[in-house]
Amino acid sequence: MSLFLGIDTSNYTTSVALCDENCKVLQKKRLLPVKSGERGLRQSDAVFHHTKAYPELLNELFENINNDKIEAVGVSFAPTTEKGSYMPCFLVGESFASSLSTVLNVPNFKFSHQQGHIVAALYSANKLALLNEKFIAFHVSGGTTDAVLCENDNGNLKVTPISSSNDLKAGQAVDRIGVKIGLKFPCGRELEQLALKSDKTYKMKIKLYDGDCSLSGLENKCLKMLQDGESQENVAKFLFCYIAETLSSMVSDIFKKYGELPLVFAGGVMSNTIIKDIIKARYSAFFAEPEFSSDNAAGIALLTKINYEK
Repeated sequence: MSLFLGIDTSNYTTSVALCDENCKVLQKKRLLPVKSGERGLRQSDAVFHHTKAYPELLNELFENINNDKIEAVGVSFAPTTEKGSYMPCFLVGESFASSLSTVLNVPNFKFSHQQGHIVAALYSANKLALLNEKFIAFHVSGGTTDAVLCENDNGNLKVTPISSSNDLKAGQAVDRIGVKIGLKFPCGRELEQLALKSDKTYKMKIKLYDGDCSLSGLENKCLKMLQDGESQENVAKFLFCYIAETLSSMVSDIFKKYGELPLVFAGGVMSNTIIKDIIKARYSAFFAEPEFSSDNAAGIALLTKINYEK
């Protein structure tokens, strides 16, 4: 059977994945270690941990692979396709992919981390057919709060930015408040468990700036709520409701400009059930399962197969 290898090195997760000729995906991934009380990793530390983790993850991935042939290797080379988008941690994956493609004498395809997220979400939602259409994708994580227009460009996934956060990203707000409360980074899952214990409801008006959002005020509001003695559960609930309302406002603005195109949500923040429930109540949208919402190489492996066959 033909297999296609995907490699992704985000700032917080090492991941590898295999896609077979039937688009079935097998993946292995590992969170990079972050010291207690810290809100992230220096790039030099991320590079070190990726370099250490890759051989171990590849051994796990290929443990039961026998005579199947690797037809191509794909890798994420940068956070987005935007000019100047760069992070040193992606060089680790690029180096591994280049070496493997040379040794195996197979093609090496390069994609953005964001493209991988979008395709993984489509795969998880059983909507890969949207790659032949025009649709709107939201990529909401620790590094991005972006809405992009996705189109088929001669078989390639063309991604055009149309809306974003002009300061703090949604995942950054989640982790900063989580760490302030005393949770372990990344804080999304534990913070969600706190929020689900709250019975408070929040109504808020979100202001956009030429279609873009601002989330720096959200962090300040949450910090003030904690200082004023508000419970951690209520602060967590407010945080997620604010993010959901912000994304909802962005969707409304985008639909006015581009029409009601198919809507896809990707990225680790979008695995949050509170945010998903609020958006699902208002829009017909597709979401990835948690395994494919957080950083992963599945989308890179799928894109590798698609481009190889093209």
